[in-house]
Parts: sequence; C-alpha cells; structure tokens
Amino acid sequence: MKVLGIESSCDETSVAIISDGKLLSNLISSQDIHNVFGGVVPELSSRAHLQILLPLVKKSLQESGISLNQIDLVCATAGPGLIGALLVGLTFAKGLSYSLQKPFVPVNHIEGHIFSGFLMKDKPKFPYLCLVVSGGHTLLLLVESDTQITKLGSTIDDAAGEAFDKISKLLGLGYPGGPKIQEAAEGKKTDFADFPIARCKNEYDFSFSGLKTSVLRFIQKEYGDASKIPQEDIPLIAASFQYSAVRALLNNTEKALNKFNVNSISLVGGVAANKMLRDQFENLAFKYKKNLIIPSLEFCGDNAAMIAYRGLKLHQAGIMYGYDFNAYPSLSDYSFIK
Repeated sequence: MKVLGIESSCDETSVAIISDGKLLSNLISSQDIHNVFGGVVPELSSRAHLQILLPLVKKSLQESGISLNQIDLVCATAGPGLIGALLVGLTFAKGLSYSLQKPFVPVNHIEGHIFSGFLMKDKPKFPYLCLVVSGGHTLLLLVESDTQITKLGSTIDDAAGEAFDKISKLLGLGYPGGPKIQEAAEGKKTDFADFPIARCKNEYDFSFSGLKTSVLRFIQKEYGDASKIPQEDIPLIAASFQYSAVRALLNNTEKALNKFNVNSISLVGGVAANKMLRDQFENLAFKYKKNLIIPSLEFCGDNAAMIAYRGLKLHQAGIMYGYDFNAYPSLSDYSFIK
C-alpha cells in the first residue's frame, strides 16, 4: 500500500510517502519567517503552508518515483495545532482523497509522535513508556497497543519546549529556544544556579512555570534585570536551567519505570532532539535494562512520515473517517489517549 502523509500543524510543512512499509520520501520545509518575532505567528504560518504544500507534494512524488494515481491512502494531521495551519493540510488532503477516490485518514499529531519510534530500525515493543516532549505538549504515557494509550501524567501549565523558548528569549539567545539553550550550555557546569524542580499532586505530572519563574527571580536578584547579565554568565544560567528541566523529565519517567512493567522506553517530540536529554535517557535505559527508542533528529520534530505511518495503522485497524471530519486545536479532542 502506498500512503501519502501531510503535516501542517504549526511552522513546518511536510509531505511523506510510505510504500509497503518503506519510507520513500519525507520532505520538510521549515518557516524561518517567525524567528524575528520570537515565536510562531499563526497567520504567517497558514500563508506559508499554502505556498509550499503543492510544490512539496509534487517533489515528494518525484523523489519516490511514483505517480499520484498510485497513491492508495491519504493522511493528514487534523490536530492539535494552529487551526488555520491545520486546515491548509487537512483540506488539501480531503480534496486529494476525493479526487483520487481513495480513503482519507485524519491523524492526531501527538499520536504521530507517540508512534514515531516505529519509523526506526529498532522499534518499541508493547507495552512501552513514552515521554512526549515538544513546544506544545509534555506527556508521560503507557502505550499498550496501537489504540490503547494511557496518560500517566502531563504538564499542568507550560510544556517543556515552551519553557526552553521563554528562557532562551529571556537570556537573549533567540528562537527556537531548544537548540539555542543547548548550544549555549554545551560543556558548561550545571551548578551555577540551583533551580528547583516542581512536585505535583499526581507524581507523574510536570510543571515548568515555577522553573521559569525561578530563573527570572535569580536574574532579578543577581543582576537587576536580564539586560545586565554579563555575557560569560549567560551560558552558565542556560546550563543550570537545562539541567533542571531534564531532571524533571527524567525523574517522572524513572518513577513510572519502578511501577509499570514495560519492554521499552520511547522518547519523542521536538525536545527529544536535546543532547543532554537523550544522553540521560540512555543512562536510564541502561540502568533498568530496557530497550530505548529515540527517533533520529529527522523524526523528532514535526514531520509527515509519522503522520503517514499512524494513518496507515489506523486504516489497517479498520477505523473509518468521513470528509466531514474537521480540524481541532486541542489534544483532548479525537484521541486514543485516555
């Protein structure tokens, strides 16, 4: 079966083609236009998707060596995400599906991330613990099958990626925050400042707003305001923040490992590209003798390969969708995560 996947939930436009289980193409166009604003501007994002989506589809087909009429299944992200951006990809996919008279599958973006480990040669084995860390979501999940996903914990305020973005902006490092913080913190000591990790009522929940506030209060106490931080101290603050954020993610995952009998651990989402986080999860997996699956950098961020794969599995499970299925902005809608 030949599957075409489309991803347009935020500021990446992506098109992928999977044929008989093999990934033939996974094209990603990132929108650099948002950097000057320090974050994604929804209207600009939607316009950029409109401009690049059709050329990407044509290029993906050409790269895959197949024609449009050979496509058997069309999949697209339906949510969560920016509603305008989602509508661009979803509407295009519906129209393509209708014109080809081939099935259409709307895909939950977070579920795409959850199963992105299956794009790797070494795949997760059910049941597995999955930590989803991105700019919009932070979730700790027990994944028992393609359709049985239990939420153990989530952030009660800001997502991990959002915290990286805001601290990066505070320190004057720029956007996106994840790579900027990592670059600044590389090789620096992590005990310059002691930023506390929140404890939530649910032991598997996360909270990053307090961590952000702690960084802000430290800067105000030591320097007055961020503009007065000596250049040599900025990487040290970044390293201390990164260490605390990673420890928060690691601690809750370890708690879950002590309670649930799983075969694998999977670390997914955009923040999973962080080197310190990846290294610490490798140590954790070694300690508990678990199989660790972290997607390659190409599949950590938003991409259509994970959407095509997830859509294919839903189609194979016999789950049907109509053209009246609409985009949705929130994770709570239309998800197998319970």
